[in-house]
Amino acid sequence: MIWDLLTHPSNIVFSISLMLCLFIGALELILLLFGGSSSFIDQFLPDSLVDVDHADISIEHTDGIFTQLLEWLYLGKVPLLIWLIIFLTVYSLTGLIIQDIFFHLTEHYLSAWIIAPMCLFLCMPLVRTSAALISKIIPKDETTAIHSDELIGRTAQIILGQAKQNSPAQAKVKDQFGQTHYVLVEPELDIIFYQGQDVILTQRTKIGFQAITA
Repeated sequence: MIWDLLTHPSNIVFSISLMLCLFIGALELILLLFGGSSSFIDQFLPDSLVDVDHADISIEHTDGIFTQLLEWLYLGKVPLLIWLIIFLTVYSLTGLIIQDIFFHLTEHYLSAWIIAPMCLFLCMPLVRTSAALISKIIPKDETTAIHSDELIGRTAQIILGQAKQNSPAQAKVKDQFGQTHYVLVEPELDIIFYQGQDVILTQRTKIGFQAITA
């Protein structure tokens, strides 16, 4: 019965997801056994996802909706391979369970064109919850956590837009640990900071920092 469930054409996308999950899990285990690391894959994530979690900074930034969705799913807060294992497991099990229940009720499976995208949305809250639990278990290097005031005096680079008084632009700045943070910056004086310009952070504001020309 299980074999029929796994091999039915309507369920093949879930079977493939389960196989990919097992393959990635085996790859992660092999890397651990040989002292390797899968963290290099995290470089494919947006910088804001990878870096923003390393500091105790609660500053608004102008991420797009897609990046906000990835943050909501805890991408960047757990290693990417681990997150993929969570997603593939939850997605495949959600689809197979729904198909099994539907088959017992109707003796038919839902079309793959219906069930595959439907489960993609249904599994997201479960993926987020699972990733949140895993992120609390995985050890983290707490020594790299800093307070936002520690960025004062450091050189930041304007990376998006022009910064004017009361009209901040996005900038990136590295802390003493080499971690990159994305902050909102406006000039302390009545001047304009242009994209690519280096500035020195001088004091905190409600939403970011004030700065002077480097």
